Amino acid sequence: MNSELADFIRAEKGRSYRSDWLTVDQALIDRFADTTRDWMFLHVDPVKAAETEFGGTIAHGFLLLSLLAPLRSETPRPRLPGMRMGVNYGFDKIRFISPVRSGSRVRATFMIAELAQDGPGKIREAMDVTLEVEGMERPAVVARWLTMYLL
Repeated sequence: MNSELADFIRAEKGRSYRSDWLTVDQALIDRFADTTRDWMFLHVDPVKAAETEFGGTIAHGFLLLSLLAPLRSETPRPRLPGMRMGVNYGFDKIRFISPVRSGSRVRATFMIAELAQDGPGKIREAMDVTLEVEGMERPAVVARWLTMYLL
């Protein structure tokens, strides 16, 4: 590992980056339902969902998870020196803590928990992610997201 990469890893480990707010509206929820063919009434039927303890439609957990990629790309995080590409390596943990009602705004905080060489030309990253909902005490999602960077 060259000194530029080693310095970058030392500087980034433990740093956090936060996205801007994003509105999770019914149109977004409906498009996700159509794409995934998950039309459960809690997500797509405002009248029926209003009769539940949620008081209206809520976003799919997997929709919230999928929003992490664009939210991460908005952060001011610097690019790994020498990186050719980064690939999604999965998750070590995902928890859906609180529902996200249609019309709510969410944002994500990404904390670099681990960043280490994982073989020649590979850097593995583990990020602790928290997806918060504006005005709510508890987060919507907490996760540990893994990425493999190819140099």
